[in-house]
Amino acid sequence: MVDLATVTPPIALGPLDGRYRAVVAPLTNHLSEAALNRARLHVEIEWLIHLTATRVLPGAPVLTDTETAYLRGLVETFGPNEIAELAAIEAETRHDVKAVEYLLKRRLAAAAQAPGVTGADGGASVLPEVGEIVHIFCTSEDINNLAYALTIRSAITEAWLPAAHGLVADLTAMAREHADVAMLARTHGQPATPTTLGKEIAVLAHRLGRQARRVEAAEYLGKINGATGTYGAHVVAVPGADWEAVSRAFVEHLGLTWNPLTTQIESHDWQAELYADVARFGRIAHNLATDAWSYISLGYFRQRLSAQGSTGSSTMPHKVNPIRFENAEANLEISGALLDTLAATLVTSRLQRDLTDSTTQRNIGVGLGHSLLAIDNIRRGLAGLDVDASRLAQDLDDTWEVLGEPVQQAMRAASVAGAEGMADPYERLKDLTRGRAVSAAGMRAFITDLGMPADVEERLLALTPATYTGLAASLVAHLDDGPS
Repeated sequence: MVDLATVTPPIALGPLDGRYRAVVAPLTNHLSEAALNRARLHVEIEWLIHLTATRVLPGAPVLTDTETAYLRGLVETFGPNEIAELAAIEAETRHDVKAVEYLLKRRLAAAAQAPGVTGADGGASVLPEVGEIVHIFCTSEDINNLAYALTIRSAITEAWLPAAHGLVADLTAMAREHADVAMLARTHGQPATPTTLGKEIAVLAHRLGRQARRVEAAEYLGKINGATGTYGAHVVAVPGADWEAVSRAFVEHLGLTWNPLTTQIESHDWQAELYADVARFGRIAHNLATDAWSYISLGYFRQRLSAQGSTGSSTMPHKVNPIRFENAEANLEISGALLDTLAATLVTSRLQRDLTDSTTQRNIGVGLGHSLLAIDNIRRGLAGLDVDASRLAQDLDDTWEVLGEPVQQAMRAASVAGAEGMADPYERLKDLTRGRAVSAAGMRAFITDLGMPADVEERLLALTPATYTGLAASLVAHLDDGPS
């Protein structure tokens, strides 16, 4: 038997890097190991530039524009060669952040031969001489927390949020299109007061939109304050510097929010908050997936064959399975579980530091990947649906008993207004409707026998299950309201 572990190219162990690779591939640019190392290199380089530009270190040179451009170009061109080189270095150092430090020092040494890289007054570049400034005053977590904040932020803003907003936009368009399409509601799975299909879709669009805005407003915190968050080595080595100001300016230069009080690690509370919001978005999307599945089962939606693929069942050729929504359900459950675990684990670190966060954070891409995959499936599933207007209409026409509610309430209002014979409205409608189907003729005969005021009777006799939708159609317009 062939040992699949030895096959080249390597076979993916997980579905995100195998079967579903095409959908989640954008996250590779943000949350893969290679992306993390690129971000680490970015932070190390920016710290070097920051310290020299602010002249915090006595005797350190100020870099020229060409030297700064050379350094930042290392991040822009970071690719397969650097990934392989880092792997080789880490095989020796057994330390991922140290490997990045050594890679950068190699590139500083190579700057002497780099075309166009010059020092002050066009002389030789000083980059080969500043190796000891690389990683100065830093513990690994100073680099890691900032690198993770940058990569998580870019993953959310460039990959996850566009997909989430796309889903909300799809639902919003569907809600507006079907705002007036009457539909029998089902509370506890039983026929209930009619609504409109558009209004029910709008509820989900509104809920998801609110969560997406919470994610959009996320705060990404960072710190760079040394081994236990005290600037201890900083103050001893360069006592004259305002290290808190230097730290804050650097973190804010990266576009992050400065955290002034930490242990060795940035506390990761912001990550827990973010993952909770993403997971909540997913749970609402899960509700959307199960509702869509249920509406398909009821026949309210028909699935277009072209949207689902050629095979519904391997043995029952008549079937068109709602696989997109079922796939989304499963992936959202996996995503939610992972994000919950991340949120619960990352807020705790023993005393001033333990390494539980190291392995945990390597699964951020997995949690977001399953969420992204689910959103993609829901959007594809929704795009393949057609509303069966005749099925909706038939369902409404078969359930005239739902008019028991408005008739009862009209009787109550008429009684308050002084009309006679309106006693026990709930009980009388219960006797007529509970557990039995009521025809149009039967409901209208009941209304006629009540002796209601003429205008009320006329209004009730004109009512049908399909017209008993209240303000449902107009409520869809609330999707245009501002943030809530």
